[in-house]
Amino acid sequence: MPLSDAKVRSAKPSTKAVKLFDERGLYLEVSPSGGKWWRLKYRFEGKEKRLSLGVYPDVGLKDARARRDSARRLLSEGVDPSVNRKAQRSTSSEHAANSFEVVAREWFERYSPNWVPSHASRIIRRLERDIFPWIGKTAVADLTPPQVLKAVRRIEDRGALETAHRALQNCGQVFRFAVATGRAERDPTADLRGALPPVKAGHFSAVTDPAQAAEMLRVVDSYRGTVTVRCALRLAPLVFVRPGELRHAQWTDIDLEGAEWHYTVTKTNTPHIVPLSRQAVEILSELQPLTGDGRYVFPSARSADRPMSDNAILAAMRRMGIEKSEMTGHGFRAMARTILDEVLGFRPDYIEHQLAHTVRDPNGRAYNRTAHLADRRKMMQAWADYLYDLKAGRETA
Repeated sequence: MPLSDAKVRSAKPSTKAVKLFDERGLYLEVSPSGGKWWRLKYRFEGKEKRLSLGVYPDVGLKDARARRDSARRLLSEGVDPSVNRKAQRSTSSEHAANSFEVVAREWFERYSPNWVPSHASRIIRRLERDIFPWIGKTAVADLTPPQVLKAVRRIEDRGALETAHRALQNCGQVFRFAVATGRAERDPTADLRGALPPVKAGHFSAVTDPAQAAEMLRVVDSYRGTVTVRCALRLAPLVFVRPGELRHAQWTDIDLEGAEWHYTVTKTNTPHIVPLSRQAVEILSELQPLTGDGRYVFPSARSADRPMSDNAILAAMRRMGIEKSEMTGHGFRAMARTILDEVLGFRPDYIEHQLAHTVRDPNGRAYNRTAHLADRRKMMQAWADYLYDLKAGRETA
C-alpha cells in the first residue's frame, strides 16, 4: 500500500532500522536515532543497488516520488542512476574548481606581486565589483563572447567606458592564463575587438565656475595630510603650472626675495618664468625650513633625492572627496585660463604666456620668456587675491 504524508510524518524509530515501502522501489528508512531517509531499491545489470533520494522532511513524499521517477527514466535508457549522480558531482566539482573567479584569483596571485600595490588593488576591486557577480561562477572554459560582453556592457552603461575597456582587457588576461594552465581552449575576448566604442580623448577635468572653485579651494585648505603635500595643494592653483613641473620644482630655481620661479618647460624645452604672488611666497617660505636643504621643493616621502610621486596630489584630492570627474591637478590650468579671461578680463596673450604656451608676435616669431613680465606679475597677484577672496566668500569682481 502506498505511503501517505501522515504515515511518513508519524513514523517512529525502533531499535533497528525500519523500512516503510511506497511504490516502484521507493521506501523510507527510519534509523534508530530518528533520521528518515528516502531510498530507491533498483537492479542494474543483474545487481541490486540502492540510491539515496534525500532526507525527510527536507524532501517530502511528493518530491521523493519525482526523484524516483527521474532515476527510473535513466534506468529505462540503460543508465545507472548512481553512476550518473557521481559523474554529475564530479563535473560540478570540476567546474567550481575552474570557475572564472577561481582562475582569475589564481592569475592575480601569480602576477600581482610584480605590480605596484595601488595598481593591483584597482584590478582586483574592478573584477570583484564588475565581473565576478555576473560570470564569476561559470566555468572559464564554458564562457562565450556574448556572456563576457554582457558583463562589461554593464560597466559601459553606467558611463564608465574606460573602466569597461580595462575590465575587458583583464578578462582577456585571465582567459589566456586559463589557456596556458590547460583549463580553457581559447580566449573569447579575442572575438570582442571593436565591440566597445573607443574611449574619446578629452580635456582634463577642471572646475571653471567661481562658486564651485570657491568650494573646492575651501576643501583643499582643510587638508590635514603631510606639510609637503598640503603646501603643494595650496600652491598648485596659484601658479597653475603642469603637475610634473610643480612636483619637480627645485629650490635653486626659486627666488623668494625676487618672487620668481625660473624653470625649463618640459613640453617645449624652453625657459619660463612664473611670477610668485605674496600668497605663493608665504607658502614656499613655510615649506623652506622643512625641505629647503634638499634639491626638491616637494620631495618624495620615501627619499629626499626624488620628487613627490605624480599621484600624490591626485590621491590627496580623492581622499578629500574631490573626484576625478570634478578636478585634476592639470585642471588648475584650465580653471585659471577660463576665469582670468572671462571673469577678471586679462588679455588672452598674457594668460597664454603664463601657461607657457607658445605665443607668436605679428612676424610669426615666438616671444621670449620675459615678454609682458610686468603685466603678468600684476595678473598673478590679482589671481591670487581673487582666489583668496573667493575662498573667504567675499564679493569678487
